[in-house]
Amino acid sequence: MLNWIPDLYIRELLLLNEKTVLDSVTRVLKEELTNALVGIYLHGSMAMGCFHPNQSDIDILVVSREKRTADTYRRIAKKLMHIEDEMHITKGFELSIVLESTIVNMAYPTLFEFHYSAYHREKYRTDEQYLCGGYEDPDLVAHMAVIYDRGIVLDGKPIKDLFQPENREHMIASITSDASSAIEKIVENPVYYVLSLSRVLLYVRDSVIHSKREAGEWALTDLPSKYTDVISQCLAKYNGDLENVNLSKALLLEYAEYMLNQIQAKGD
Repeated sequence: MLNWIPDLYIRELLLLNEKTVLDSVTRVLKEELTNALVGIYLHGSMAMGCFHPNQSDIDILVVSREKRTADTYRRIAKKLMHIEDEMHITKGFELSIVLESTIVNMAYPTLFEFHYSAYHREKYRTDEQYLCGGYEDPDLVAHMAVIYDRGIVLDGKPIKDLFQPENREHMIASITSDASSAIEKIVENPVYYVLSLSRVLLYVRDSVIHSKREAGEWALTDLPSKYTDVISQCLAKYNGDLENVNLSKALLLEYAEYMLNQIQAKGD
């Protein structure tokens, strides 16, 4: 009972902080996009109830009626950095802006106007002319599929009035484009790839979108027992219950190869 009260209190503080952060982002986007704003949509771990402040990005997709100037997008980036700094957000935002016409005439890969994430943060901070946007991103199809199934409207149009059910062929292409680099990257980023590969395999098998946490919990019971320690450590790290994973390079590579073979077999 003594442990339960602090845990509940901490969770309430996290929920309060999440609301404050999302309100701040929504305000910035409404100020900058004005009457071009169609909607702001939360997806990813925060929308699916498995957000962890030290492990998770805050994933947001923004839909605009028309293009805005490069200076507008750069101001949005500066304001996002200000929110991250002021509120001590560990991982930060992963935010993309797409046009409404792009969603109506959905194509894969999908064109975006603006993108901000931790990867681009220092470039936005140090280079006043920097802008990520104007080309195609294979990940956007998967983001929109999550929004359609489990997203949250922060402002604007209802989800089902704007987004379409995912095209399975496009969805598989989207999620496997990222998974295909697992052999090269799983050793340096085991948590992401171990859980993502589980998520991809679940989708190609069942055509159901799961969070990384849900996929990891499934993998613990359904995958061969020799991978139990790999999955349990990565899941514990993702949940914030383990500081560091201690896994052999050989076992991680074997897991990645096994999962990619399973994904290919189920996807054919």
